[in-house]
Amino acid sequence: MSAIQTLATAHWDLQDLSAAQRAQALAVVEDGGVLCLSDLPLPGLEELRWLLDPKWADPRHKNISYEPADRSLRGLLGDAAVHEAAQRLVGGFHASAMELVAALAPGYAAGMRGAAASLRLQQVEGRTTSWRKDDSRLHIDAFPSRPNRGERILRVFRNINPNAKPRVWRVGEPFADVAQRFRSRVPPYRRWQAAALHRLGVTKSLRSPYDHIMMHLHDLMKADLDYQRNCPQQTVPFAPGSTWVCFSDQTSHAVMSGQFMLEQTLHPAVAVMQAPAKAPISVLEALWQRPLA
Repeated sequence: MSAIQTLATAHWDLQDLSAAQRAQALAVVEDGGVLCLSDLPLPGLEELRWLLDPKWADPRHKNISYEPADRSLRGLLGDAAVHEAAQRLVGGFHASAMELVAALAPGYAAGMRGAAASLRLQQVEGRTTSWRKDDSRLHIDAFPSRPNRGERILRVFRNINPNAKPRVWRVGEPFADVAQRFRSRVPPYRRWQAAALHRLGVTKSLRSPYDHIMMHLHDLMKADLDYQRNCPQQTVPFAPGSTWVCFSDQTSHAVMSGQFMLEQTLHPAVAVMQAPAKAPISVLEALWQRPLA
């Protein structure tokens, strides 16, 4: 199973950790593990506690999305005061998450693309969705409409539940084991199929062989109920106030329960990783024995 490491630190810039501790923490993340950080402050959360209510979430959107470039919000209901409060809450978390990643992996700055942050107000339990979108099933992240040709998906999460309830994950086996287990069930890549999906607007660009394999691994994992029940896995409760970091395209994970969370996504290039050989594209190219992007 993937490693879970907990570190106590009071600073988003990790100033109270040694260089060796930071390097070891980054190694856990790049190896597909989950780094959990306790005691990190999030100023302003208590005064904005009233914002933690599902009534502010537009049901047409999965999450409330925050774009750092212009501080715009999608998926949020309410008046100007509600929007200003959400900008303060999610914007503050975005700045803190960026500070954390810069301290944890300073080398990533040379090749990392930013993405939106999100505020998630809905309760996980009881959501009705298709099996492909059911995140209570173990999976690795892959974007159906956005091929990324090996670019990483790094995520920083924060449980902000005001009712002392944890956010509970299941964490599964290492990525290399997932890939080896399902390899024979991944159909061959057909460029004409990828081109057709792009022409029809299903994908924003042409799927590479890498994207094709990742999407099938995602679907094969979720569709296999015996695998969901019996594969190596552990249950991990993240207490309120916890911040955790993982590569969600590599860490096999499922979200079982919880409500009220902040999340920041970043996309480092494989080339800037401390250990590029641990990246999913490197693992898959070794298994398929050919370039995939």
